[in-house]
Amino acid sequence: MHKEELHLKFFMCVIQSRQLVRTPQRTAEEASTCSMLIQKPPSKTDALKSLDTMDDPDTVEGIPIFKNEWIMTHEEHHAAKTLGVGKAIAVLTSGGDAQGMNAAVRAVVRVGIYTGARVFFVHEGYQGLVDGGDNIREATWESVSMMLQLGGTVIGSARCKDFREREGRLRAAHNLVKRGITNLCVIGGDGSLTGADTFRSEWSDLLSDLQKSGKITAEEAAKSRYLNIVGLVGSIDNDFCGTDMTIGTDSALHRIMEIVDAITTTAQSHQRTFVLEVMGRHCGYLALVTSLSCGADWVFIPECPPDDDWEEHLCRRLSETRNRGSRLNIIIVAEGAIDRNGKPISSEDIKNLVVKRLGYDTRVTVLGHVQRGGTPSAFDRILGSRMGVEAVMALLEGTPDTPACVVSLSGNQAVRLPLMECVQVTKDVTKAMDERRFDEALKLRGRSFMNNWEVYKLLAHVRPPVSKSGSYTVAVMNVGAPAAGMNAAVRSTVRIGLIQGNRVLVVHDGFEGLARGQIEEAGWSYVGGWTGQGGSKLGTKRTLPKKSFEQISANITKFNIQGLVIIGGFEAYTGGLELMEGRKQYDELCIPFVVIPATVSNNVPGSDFSVGTDTALNTICMTCDRIKQSAAGTKRRVFIIETMGGYCGYLATMAGLAAGADAAYIFEEPFTIRDLQVNVEHLVQKMKTTVKRGLVLRNEKCNENYTTDFIFSLYSEEGKGIFDSRKNVLGHMQQGGSPTPFDRNFATKMGAKAMNWMSGKIKESYRNGRIFANTPDSGCVLGMRKRALVFQPVTELKEQTDFEHRIPKEQWWLKLRPILKILAKYEIDLDTSEHAHFEHVSRKRSGEATI
Repeated sequence: MHKEELHLKFFMCVIQSRQLVRTPQRTAEEASTCSMLIQKPPSKTDALKSLDTMDDPDTVEGIPIFKNEWIMTHEEHHAAKTLGVGKAIAVLTSGGDAQGMNAAVRAVVRVGIYTGARVFFVHEGYQGLVDGGDNIREATWESVSMMLQLGGTVIGSARCKDFREREGRLRAAHNLVKRGITNLCVIGGDGSLTGADTFRSEWSDLLSDLQKSGKITAEEAAKSRYLNIVGLVGSIDNDFCGTDMTIGTDSALHRIMEIVDAITTTAQSHQRTFVLEVMGRHCGYLALVTSLSCGADWVFIPECPPDDDWEEHLCRRLSETRNRGSRLNIIIVAEGAIDRNGKPISSEDIKNLVVKRLGYDTRVTVLGHVQRGGTPSAFDRILGSRMGVEAVMALLEGTPDTPACVVSLSGNQAVRLPLMECVQVTKDVTKAMDERRFDEALKLRGRSFMNNWEVYKLLAHVRPPVSKSGSYTVAVMNVGAPAAGMNAAVRSTVRIGLIQGNRVLVVHDGFEGLARGQIEEAGWSYVGGWTGQGGSKLGTKRTLPKKSFEQISANITKFNIQGLVIIGGFEAYTGGLELMEGRKQYDELCIPFVVIPATVSNNVPGSDFSVGTDTALNTICMTCDRIKQSAAGTKRRVFIIETMGGYCGYLATMAGLAAGADAAYIFEEPFTIRDLQVNVEHLVQKMKTTVKRGLVLRNEKCNENYTTDFIFSLYSEEGKGIFDSRKNVLGHMQQGGSPTPFDRNFATKMGAKAMNWMSGKIKESYRNGRIFANTPDSGCVLGMRKRALVFQPVTELKEQTDFEHRIPKEQWWLKLRPILKILAKYEIDLDTSEHAHFEHVSRKRSGEATI
């Protein structure tokens, strides 16, 4: 490697993350270069010149860059701290409340203050903006403490008729100008965001009118000559086009699934049919994902009305389910469900139909506003926090020519989209439904919605063929430690396989069971009710296949296994690598296989997320919430919490972000005794404020010497007379519990996609009357990478793997760690090179969003 190229590559690493990651493959020369680059990085001009000569200008060592737009010099890193000096930001929540709004408000306030800006709460939404007075108050760091875990919106929300009139907007402009506020962050739905854009477009005229009437001076008008607007979408319906998930949607799904799981038990007891009505007047996302997450028999959503003979089809479906041995039926209805003629389909209509035609004991449950309540999920807290940070940067970087934007989520990437483009597409969906162009409405909802709908139709509406003549035989197994969502993945894989006419086998106890012949055929009812069950129904072990190749090969032949779906963690991945190596000796191993990552540790190379991680994260958050509540009551108390994850710090980092931790110690970011001392000093200073509590997370293998006991003892000693310390090791509770809606949905779609790939790959590998697959792409990991589900050969992922520590060499979430520290009030540099880039909705919709 040329020295200049080496400098450039590690310069990119520096700008990607100020805290350099421990990478085992780094040479002494590279380490020296890193140190030099931190002290004196190359200039932006030199970096860009070097980039122009490289073969792949969009990446450096696989790290995405945004040429000419986001590369920063060393000095620019420090600019973030002064970006807001002399500026003021107002944040308001409008329209219907949604869990996670408080996380966004908290992030806007704290990051705004971090940049040097003044930040104001606007209480009661646009009404508060119009009324002014005490409704607009300056926020402090402590004023957003303990709001992260609260549902709803602490600063209030209201529907405002006054703001719809120009006179109301004139009063709102006056209130902002008098406080020097020229940056407005609006958290709400499409109506709220449309109002914000109208406000901005009228801003110059409003200032002119205010100046003419003598309400503001010429100097005040000059200082407030333009208004920056950034929107964050807060809506439990997930009805805003341009983003995969809106703030509050995941939490609403949590509330719905809690009720569905509870109803399922009583329905089974009495052999009842339940019709559940969920919110979604114009969008069926909640109903659709709920149906996937609970394995519902039928779902009614406004975007896809049922065919004209739906009554007959529904009754046939329900009776077939009962005839297969099921003791219950679940039907999910969106409140805006309609038929092909636009006539509403109500829950009572469906109940009366089932009772009249089938005679089933049928009950209706309308969930109502319970879906808006409760504590936000980990996903919504992290989403709100990330979007809040991005909103502040978008506001402070804005110019008079910058269009009003909305911060959006695409896959796991934050992007900025033109606000009114998104609003227009959202309105186009409603218009298409009103004009009964339902296919177009479905497409306008985006790829994620369409993927959900296609999987639902396969699992709920397609009958498995009676005959399996000419079918393939596919085996499904779990490997590694248990993870919530494994059973949902098995269910989806088995049923999609049966729908395709395949013979599906299930293997108990992982590779050990495959070697011992613990294999049986699975029918449709075999996996009934598995979606909501935690753990691994098939049984799972960490045993790798290499020592049992002979027995495994014999059983592959005995059971005529032609493809293998492996659902598990790092052992599943390494087991796949061993199977690839074993092909050299055993032809029987030359069958296609695919690994679906399922582990709480989220450490499988080739995937940004693993099945089970979200459930573990929510378990940790729930525990941290209770611990913080305890600490708030006793005051002057610091809790040290140990999380699982092996050497992977994902759980500790993301739980720290979701729970509002003061620090999170992980292996990937080495720390010293000096760092521990800084953390203690930080907590000492915190105890002098009104927030007299602390929360510290530690990944179980972050450091072999700085153990949980050591850190507890250190904090106890150094905090004497100032704060008490307590420790809590969460242990295997992180692997248990019912899977979250995210994990159920993710696992279901992963299983469906894996089986579709498997059928095609087996067909492709069929030669001379047998299956023979020995190409690298016949053994893959199915993973989510940024915005898409992709299949990657396990052999190609070897170079991306740190086998000693069982983690990928590159991990996307490390770039979120500065946010955690800034929100905890540490004086560090914020790397703005990773902020979302500006896109257009047409480009966004052309990408494959998956969740």
